[in-house]
Amino acid sequence: MKTVCFGEIMGRISPIGYKRFVQSDLFEITYGGGEANVAVSLANFGKDAAYVTKLPDNDIAQSAIRSLRAHGVDCSMIVRGGERIGLYYCEKGASQRPSKVIYDRKHSSISTAESGDFDWKKIFSGCAWFHFTGITPALSDSCAAITEEACKAAKAAGVTVSCDLNFRKNLWSSEKAGQVMARLMPYVDVAIANEEDCDKVFGIKAEGTDVTGGKLNREGYEQVAKQLSDRFGIPTVAITLRTSISASDNVWAGMLYRDGRCFFSKSYNVHIVDRVGGGDSFGGGLIYALQENYESQAAIEFAVAASALKHSVENDFNEVSVKEVQNLAAGDGTGRVQR
Repeated sequence: MKTVCFGEIMGRISPIGYKRFVQSDLFEITYGGGEANVAVSLANFGKDAAYVTKLPDNDIAQSAIRSLRAHGVDCSMIVRGGERIGLYYCEKGASQRPSKVIYDRKHSSISTAESGDFDWKKIFSGCAWFHFTGITPALSDSCAAITEEACKAAKAAGVTVSCDLNFRKNLWSSEKAGQVMARLMPYVDVAIANEEDCDKVFGIKAEGTDVTGGKLNREGYEQVAKQLSDRFGIPTVAITLRTSISASDNVWAGMLYRDGRCFFSKSYNVHIVDRVGGGDSFGGGLIYALQENYESQAAIEFAVAASALKHSVENDFNEVSVKEVQNLAAGDGTGRVQR
């Protein structure tokens, strides 16, 4: 089963270790982005994953492509052109100091892409699944239009469509996000979100929940999933449940709403090495599990376990195997040395 992921891959520029921006003389560059991270997860799990974007024809963009190819992602449909690759700077938080992200992505190649850059009929040939996030249509009006074209072409080709809402307040307002995403959601078969996404984009709140205070109300999330499903006719909705104790320690879980029923995963106390890409690893795990026809409870357990492991992995990509995820989902979370 071939999965096509469409979005923006960026250079991630970070201080070494847990240094702050202002105290760093050395920075390292890696690569990542919502949909690219999902493509890498699927490829690591042995799936046929392709990534579609637009990148400039220079060596930095080529380095980003090499990082995807190194993980087995098909990059043959990436369009070349435009002025630059987007960048983001990431300072990892610790204890009570939160992580910090600064974006430098304006006028990137994908944000200035045009409709004619992508032959969606050709792209979806032999494809069974299409994944995008709410970040991509937020990049520009042209990206919003291109994403809608992709969704229409995917449905015409009989392709399953998944979307992670991924609201980014630095890219657009809640009002515009709601307007644009409301046009896209009717094409979606599997929606992925968290409590902020649903609230900021569609005004759907999880009642009785205080994330900063460490209080999550299961019934509230059931209603969020049901409302999202009912409003747009989405059969499957997955919601990540994060309780932040500090920047270093979270409680992590998830919920799957499917066929009118809710399935909650077990919770994990995660000590965070790097949380960037945590939601994307959840999405990659969920897509894999659904493609493998896991039962609903097993599917949400696999997705949450995959994401729990990602929190222990440096940089954006989730460098774990199916077997490692299955072991954790089955209850082996001791972290004992494997000899």
